[in-house]
Amino acid sequence: MADARADPRDAAAAPALSLRRAYRLVLAYDGTGFHGWQIQPDAVTVQGTLLAAAQRLFGGDVRVIGASRTDAGVHALRQTVALAADSDHPAATVQAALNAHLPREIRVVAAADAPVGFDARRTARGKRYLYLIDNGTVVSPLLLRWAWHVPGRLDLGAMRTALAALHGTHDCSAFCAAPGREVEPTCRLRALHVRRRKAIVAVSLSADRFLHHMVRNIVGSALEVGRGARPPGWLAEVLASRDRTQAGPTAPAHGLTLVRVLY
Repeated sequence: MADARADPRDAAAAPALSLRRAYRLVLAYDGTGFHGWQIQPDAVTVQGTLLAAAQRLFGGDVRVIGASRTDAGVHALRQTVALAADSDHPAATVQAALNAHLPREIRVVAAADAPVGFDARRTARGKRYLYLIDNGTVVSPLLLRWAWHVPGRLDLGAMRTALAALHGTHDCSAFCAAPGREVEPTCRLRALHVRRRKAIVAVSLSADRFLHHMVRNIVGSALEVGRGARPPGWLAEVLASRDRTQAGPTAPAHGLTLVRVLY
């Protein structure tokens, strides 16, 4: 998740035109078969697939910008998207038509008119992510695409204690992957929760912004505590170090879901 990075590929999908109508879309998608949100040469992405469907519908210049550049394999329940085009279609018609052209793995779950110039990314005030862990002894085939299988006892109390140290505004460089290190590293984490329902452990995080791979690096570090490999106070030390090499492993992408974008 490299939410704060400017990228020239957005410009490629955003021609400098005065487009007559803007829509605010909410997308849900299974990211398994996609190389992330962002358009890439010779790769199937969510943004590229949505753009192609919109171009078939509107037939002209179209702009598609998402609130979060989810990584390859990451899912979304409510990804917010700004779509601008020369259009006379009402939002309900756009939703139905796009869903007719999109693969089953991507659905427009809501559509509404938006002010011309609406930017889903720059106007967002925060994002909420959920990471699922299959903590069963035997991996569940029904969770293979959406949860990281981590067998063995996990001390959820220790994980909660460790994560509490991250609450508030901090330099989060210790949890940022190398490609995102040129970005301002200060983030305000508003909520961090760990919950269990039978064999499923859910880690939810809400912040004003996230750095590249930040959620996955936090989850990977918290699991080091949950497994007993590190004490609960270790996560605070990692945060203070501002050094990615001091943190735990990066959790796999397929366990991560963008739950909601906050405005």
